[in-house]
Amino acid sequence: MLSTISQHLRNKLKVFFLTDNLVFNNKIIPITQEHFQEIPSNIEESNLEEKNIAFIDGGQAEILSGGNLSLSFIRIFAQVMKGEKKLFSNKYEFYLLTTASYKQGDMWYEGKIFPVEGSDLLDENDLIIASTDLSIKSGNERAPISKVANMARRFAELKVASMITADYILLDGTLEPTYKNEEKYLSMLGSNVSSIAKSCSLFTTCGNSPIVLLQKLSPFQSNWSYFIEGNSHFVKLNPKAKHIFRFEGNKEMLPHLAKNSTDSLFLGYPYGLILTDKMARISNVEKNSLKMNLLLRDENKEIVEYLNAMNAHDILDNLG
Repeated sequence: MLSTISQHLRNKLKVFFLTDNLVFNNKIIPITQEHFQEIPSNIEESNLEEKNIAFIDGGQAEILSGGNLSLSFIRIFAQVMKGEKKLFSNKYEFYLLTTASYKQGDMWYEGKIFPVEGSDLLDENDLIIASTDLSIKSGNERAPISKVANMARRFAELKVASMITADYILLDGTLEPTYKNEEKYLSMLGSNVSSIAKSCSLFTTCGNSPIVLLQKLSPFQSNWSYFIEGNSHFVKLNPKAKHIFRFEGNKEMLPHLAKNSTDSLFLGYPYGLILTDKMARISNVEKNSLKMNLLLRDENKEIVEYLNAMNAHDILDNLG
């Protein structure tokens, strides 16, 4: 059986049509070699002035979950670099308590922010959403309450990008709205803000991955970009990279990103985003520490009893 499946997969993956089209925003866009363009690999030889870049990413962890409530810890980290030199960094941390209540004929979620330092990054009104809102629900099921933390993290990343000062700013992901109220934060961004996405859900009309197809069709052995539409491109940021990424934003940033994408940990991916991912990430050890620091306080015995009553399924999980 597995041999048959493997053979079928190999047959499917090796079929690539040189005349194919990209399906993008419900449009059919022909894939042609004319859309490839080489990215300068040496800033100095290209007489380009070196610019500083702010890299931004976020991390989150759910500390407590009790059916009608969720407490998450969210961290946004921004690192400004010039070439390989780190200039400065900023860190923003906050707790998000999301509760549920029934009103207007639906179950609504409401997020409240507790900043570790300083003032709130976000407007809490933007974190009030119906559990059946199409931007967060999955299929016919209402969205889990933890989805609000995803919204808050995304909004916070965008807000930090609108606040920080740098020649260029790069976010992990895309600049397309996903959640209700997200366009408000996207509208705050300057023209120097771009994004790069590690994963891509785009397809060609022949059912292929455009990322794999473009690797085969590129006329360049060095760094290159492939124009899609508007300010969207596929980019290969290192000649030896095995991956290409979807880039949205100011194309003039690409030579500077290529210079930042030489780390062997993830060749062809900006080191600044590798660093911010690491600094923003909340490990299981940190998550458990945050949880214990909260639950072991004497005044929180009632919270512990409530959570124990709500999380009966954890008993079965532990038995497994």
